[in-house]
Amino acid sequence: MKQDIISITGMASVSAMGMGAQEVWNAYLKEGHCLSQMTLNEHEVWVGSCPQHVLDCIQEIRAGSPRYASLDTTVLLAMLASRKAFEDAGWALGDAVGVNIGSSRGATELFESSYRNFLKTGKTSVFTSPNTTLGNISFWVAQDLQSRGPEFSHSITCSTALHAVLNGVAWLRSGLAKRFLAGGSEAALTPFTLAQLQSLRIYSREHGKFPSRAMDFEKESNTMVLGSGASMACLEVGEAKNPLAHIKGIGYASEVLDHPAALSANANCIQNAMRMALSGYDTESVDVVVLHAPGTLKGDQAELRAIQEVFGSQTPALTGNKWKIGHTFGASGMFSLELAVLMLVEQVFIPTPFNHRPAPNKLNTILVNSVGFGGNAVSILLERP
Repeated sequence: MKQDIISITGMASVSAMGMGAQEVWNAYLKEGHCLSQMTLNEHEVWVGSCPQHVLDCIQEIRAGSPRYASLDTTVLLAMLASRKAFEDAGWALGDAVGVNIGSSRGATELFESSYRNFLKTGKTSVFTSPNTTLGNISFWVAQDLQSRGPEFSHSITCSTALHAVLNGVAWLRSGLAKRFLAGGSEAALTPFTLAQLQSLRIYSREHGKFPSRAMDFEKESNTMVLGSGASMACLEVGEAKNPLAHIKGIGYASEVLDHPAALSANANCIQNAMRMALSGYDTESVDVVVLHAPGTLKGDQAELRAIQEVFGSQTPALTGNKWKIGHTFGASGMFSLELAVLMLVEQVFIPTPFNHRPAPNKLNTILVNSVGFGGNAVSILLERP
């Protein structure tokens, strides 16, 4: 889909890798994962939780204003990442910026706490409703940044963040906005959420070197690990000054499923999204594909087959990051986009521990995939400026 160039002028994230471009890049350069363990029903489970210095920053934001004291961690993570993305792009408070930040689960921690209190007392806080609605994420980020553009939130399960990029591209190309902040935030490391994933029998029980074996196409069990974090991108239309990357193509698709938590065997929605993003481009020009690859048996294999269908024998180098930070649900697509942008900027390919193909000689064009429950896929084609 060749249209006006969209420039990515700033990016920032907070996750198990830390925060800030240099800390995140250093984490990628290390061979090990960034996962840790937490206790769930007297058993230890692997998670991708934010390190203490990130949690300290969250607490500083919470303590910085009485208005922020009752906000969910999902919103505060989004605020922290958005502030840093604004700084990276050179944007100022009060600029006219559109904001679209989504989440798969939203205010999970706050909702569960409020509901537990309601079951005990029959009452709830006056702030429960506004602070647990999905729209409060973009609303509070826009308030924090004093932005004067449109702001809205959405949830399209695990493809949420890249759908925010699609929205940003549409607003920019329509002329209704000149700058757009797009991203995702997820703080779902709660016993109830983890229990839901375990009930699906997709959560990792690995005890070896890598708890999540996302993109290990020879694994014999599901190894999804849940992560927490937020990731944001600053978008501008046209040739911006010193862009990190250009968005050259966008693709999206959905499919009819037999089960709400499963893909078709060949991930038809991912195939169609990739073909749409690559429309007008030679598939041989793609140097790397960053996979969604959640670490499940069927999900990883379906996406691999989709890539083979689209690229044939000329399959690009493949990589992903869920083995390192876990699956951050609605934010995961933006973490994949960030990995792609960092590789383009640094001109270094970040492999997974499970694929040992030679690294590409050049990094000019990278395709990023994301897909969620319901078979909603998004693909973004990035190019080095």
